[in-house]
Amino acid sequence: MPPKRRGPLQNIQRETDDIKRRVDAFVQQAGILSASDRTDTLERCRELQRTVEGTMKNLKQLTKADEPAPVGNYDQSKREEERRLMTLQERLHSLALELQPQDEMDGPSSSHAEQESEEDDSDDEDESLEEDDAEEVVHDDDDDDDDDADSGDEDIDIGPSATGQGSISYVALSVFTGEEEGDLSIQKGEVLNVLSKSKDGWWLAQNSKGQKGLVPKTFLKMASQQESKRENDDEGESEEEHESETHDTKSSKTSNWNAVRKAVTELDATDVLAAMGAIPPGFRPSTLSRFLEEGTSYRASHFIQPKLSQSQLSFKDLHLDPDTGKVHECPSRLSLTLTLWSCRMIPPPGVGLQVLSRHVRLCAFNGTQVLSNIHTVRATYNSKSPKTWSFSPRMTGMLPCLLDGDCFLRCDSESPDLGILFELGVTYIRNSTGERGDLSCGWAFLKLFDESGAPIAQRTQELTIHGGTPFERDTDMGATSTKKGNPTGVLQQMLLSRKQPKLLVKLKSVNTRNRELLNLLPATIVGSLSTLLLLAIYRQILADALLLDRVTMQSADLICSSILASFPDVLDQPDLMDAFRKSWTESASNLKRSDKRDINVLKQMFVTVYMGSVFPLLYSAEMPASCWADEAVESRRAHLIYSPSQKVTVETMLSSQYMHQAFDITQVSYDLISSAQH
Repeated sequence: MPPKRRGPLQNIQRETDDIKRRVDAFVQQAGILSASDRTDTLERCRELQRTVEGTMKNLKQLTKADEPAPVGNYDQSKREEERRLMTLQERLHSLALELQPQDEMDGPSSSHAEQESEEDDSDDEDESLEEDDAEEVVHDDDDDDDDDADSGDEDIDIGPSATGQGSISYVALSVFTGEEEGDLSIQKGEVLNVLSKSKDGWWLAQNSKGQKGLVPKTFLKMASQQESKRENDDEGESEEEHESETHDTKSSKTSNWNAVRKAVTELDATDVLAAMGAIPPGFRPSTLSRFLEEGTSYRASHFIQPKLSQSQLSFKDLHLDPDTGKVHECPSRLSLTLTLWSCRMIPPPGVGLQVLSRHVRLCAFNGTQVLSNIHTVRATYNSKSPKTWSFSPRMTGMLPCLLDGDCFLRCDSESPDLGILFELGVTYIRNSTGERGDLSCGWAFLKLFDESGAPIAQRTQELTIHGGTPFERDTDMGATSTKKGNPTGVLQQMLLSRKQPKLLVKLKSVNTRNRELLNLLPATIVGSLSTLLLLAIYRQILADALLLDRVTMQSADLICSSILASFPDVLDQPDLMDAFRKSWTESASNLKRSDKRDINVLKQMFVTVYMGSVFPLLYSAEMPASCWADEAVESRRAHLIYSPSQKVTVETMLSSQYMHQAFDITQVSYDLISSAQH
């Protein structure tokens, strides 16, 4: 059969992969060059820069209509490619600055200094000129922003001397945690030197330690603005004194107003709430919630997919046992189960905020990087004890997996600092404005290996909750935080310890049955223990389709399977997983004991139960889209899922009264190329 035609976006993705390999190889070679090879290397660097710019230009011209076949998550995939190309641009730009000959780098600066020394005789006049230069850069930026429609995608370079005396310093308005390779993590109040500005909003900056990386411009503010703000009178017109020689009064006032307006719009929401007294010290914007909102990279639907090997011609974590036909056990360095018990002494938000959800998000973490998907467990709350959170409430019927504190975790990282990151969070709504947001109430880290590399004891762990984020220093959590000068007596320390925010977690040994099921899952994944059996059976169905039913192992054609195409989406919606578990339990109660161990029987029942209960709900036109911590949406979805009069089945789908979403090929076709982990 003829080969499947690739779409324009897929061609761009392959070009980006090829460019990244070339850039990686080039960076390694550039690190061992002598001074005589710099000229040729700089030319190669510029050639790669032109290649990246050309690919970026082609990518921005693409539209969804250019694709020969429907592409799932087209806009998200396009944004990810733009981010990858932007990272490559900044890497090459930074390397080009380092490769430039020293005389070229110093020449303009030296001549400019001589010119300044000829024109100005006093130190005061020199300082005035420097501030004038800084203001001109600000005006240039404003002009560039106005001309975005007519200009290309070129960067605005401050120049090779940006790290020298004539650099423009910026102050970080808030904490930013680097999410990808090439990002620079910054702390609030940190002073940075901006090396280059890009019109896409990501600037190349350097901190005081010499580390370079990309930072969102909305997190930065010119240091000169802060200094002039302290010197301003009530009218805020002190900048006119520095610009009176080159600018008229009207343009100066306009510049002041633009700076004030920009500063106001860049205020961090947490700073506003803290100033209102609505949140305690140590609360921050939720880091893990932000990761979850940025596509599917940190969701279970991504990590349940098979992972390709380095050659991308086979699977790294999905194999079949030739003797039994079952999925071969996938080894992993870490495989355990744990139970969230409770949180105590957690400061509640203040007046003006309505809490929609209290929850704990957990994931595998090595101190600097999130290594797995992010799993969420919602806490139950009693107004009589506002500082205590509990999990796994006793209730009649099946416990929803969102409230289930029993979790499993697998991770194959070899990092010596491997552990579990817990972030306590609240989703809130401001009563005055209706604005929604997610706050971190603190975090805890449980290191799972000791200094010798041996696993820690499986017992109940009492973890101290720290303020701030995992990427910054320990921050005060208010009156409960430890400070210098606290009493050192045993009794005083015991009393103080009882006031510390704590998280109780119990690590448990895995029984034989669960160990067998865990070994069928990917090497890295986190989830609810109540869904373990369903995930293991799904992996067996996935292995059959990819390793047995394909015509050849080199075939990448679409696979007609509603389960493979849609089950990952269901995995990200806890209420649909609960509906699946309920129907599964009812059907499994009728099985014989021998059938419960027969994988072929379980696979067939999986298909029957899923297609008869969950699949119709997933594409029902009446089913509202899942929305986190929205009580109205959750109630409406629960009514459609469990109400006998509203329940959607395969039979009701054929009724003229039933409304189904417009059919899309992605509902029944599994795309191996876009789904597998690369």
